[in-house]
Order: sequence, then C-alpha cells, then structure tokens
Amino acid sequence: MVGDIVNFDLNDDGTGVIYQILPRKNHLSRKAIKTRGASYRGERLEQIIAANIDKVFIVSSFLEPDFNNKTLDRFLVTSESAGITPSIIINKSDLADKEEQDFWKTLYEKIGYKVLLTSVFPESGITELKTLLKGNKNLFWGQSGVGKSSILNMLFPELKLKTGEISSYTSKGTHTTVTSTMFNVGNSTYIIDTPGIREIDPYGIKKENVGHYFPEFNKYLRNCRFNTCTHHHEPGCAVITALENNKISTERYESYLRILDTIEKDINF
Repeated sequence: MVGDIVNFDLNDDGTGVIYQILPRKNHLSRKAIKTRGASYRGERLEQIIAANIDKVFIVSSFLEPDFNNKTLDRFLVTSESAGITPSIIINKSDLADKEEQDFWKTLYEKIGYKVLLTSVFPESGITELKTLLKGNKNLFWGQSGVGKSSILNMLFPELKLKTGEISSYTSKGTHTTVTSTMFNVGNSTYIIDTPGIREIDPYGIKKENVGHYFPEFNKYLRNCRFNTCTHHHEPGCAVITALENNKISTERYESYLRILDTIEKDINF
C-alpha cells in the first residue's frame, strides 16, 4: 500500500523482498463495490487509498467540472473518519465570479477548514499551497478533471504528470492518474497523487456517528435528547435547533442527510 513503512531484505540484483509491514498511524479509505461475479455483486468492500498520511488536500473546481459541495462534503467526511483534518483546494478560480468564490470559501472557513482558491492559468494560490507541503507526506485527491495533476505539475514540474480534458459527453473528468503513486520531492516532503474519483462514499461509518465528522455539529451533539440521535427527525435534537437558528448551514445539513441516506441504504441492502 502506498505510504506503508516496511522492512525488507535487499537482493544482489537491486530488488527486495518485504518481510514486515509496520503498524500504520492512519489510513485513508473509501467504500468500493465489488461487481465481478454474481455471488459478489453489490458486496461492500474497503478500498484503502494510502497510509501514514500527514496532510490531505481535497481538490475540487469551480467549473469544468462544476463545483459540487455535496461531493466535496463526502470527501471531507471520508478524510475526517480517518482522523485527518483535510484542507480544501478549489481550483479554476479564474472561471468563477468573486461572489461565488467568497460564498464557498467563507462557508468552509467558518467550519474551520483551510481553503485555498487556485488557478494554474493564470497562476494563483500555488505559492501559498507549496508552503503548506514542506516536511509532510501530503495526499491529493478529488474528482476527475478538477486539475489535480495540473496543480502538482505547477508545484513540481519534474513530476511531469499526465493531464486530461473534460468529456464533452458526460461533462465529467477523464482519468489520467490510474494508480496512487508517492513522489519524493525533496526536503523530507512527499506527494501522493491519487486517481480522480467520480463518486465517493465513506466506508465503515455507523449512521449514529456521521454527525461527528461534521465539525460544526460537535458543539451541539451532547445536547441532543437521545444518545443515538441521527439529527434527522428525532425530538429534542440540538443539531436541528442549531440549523433552525442558522448556526449550521443548510448546504452542509443537506449533505449530511444525503450521506446518512447512503449509509441507511447500505444497512438495508
């Protein structure tokens, strides 16, 4: 697995044999569905993306593909469930008006996330991003076509990562990175480039715990009447009260309900 720390024996020909994988401090994973073979169809499996990560950067874009906060929130919850507080990169800022930029940047910064607005052509936000990477093992992931590889090429031209275009038929990105790869870019800094993802669902989260991965919910959770409150329809729900008082954004709460619905459908599968 990318990011694993291992012990191995080195052969005379320069190859090696791994004999021990050391314990991971964390790992990032998503839900995968195995479809090969009728007996396995629909089985929920864990797909591990990488291990031993210091920082996660979720890359989205304002246009081409269009910004989708529901998808971004699924990436955020998946990262939070791994015990990693991610940063948000919204790329192609040159294609969005200032009002839209300010709305989404403010919404997520109020929650506590670091938000970077970037553009490759013309270059913007790249220098600030590079300062955040030094000395860390940094993972970049996001939807297909958001410009993740273009950003990494701008940061580290020596990587020469392949970039792709948006499909005119689906309006979605085409896959250019096919496997997760870690690069040593110097100064004890590592970059993990991951394949673009069109759809993402968290893995292994219980429905009563989803709210814990929405940081703005945390101050209200202990005030709910029921310990198993799902913050959907239960009486005495402090999260719903906070929503009604504009302490929690409607956009984020709608994302919460969609993720909750996905998990409930898995339970009833």
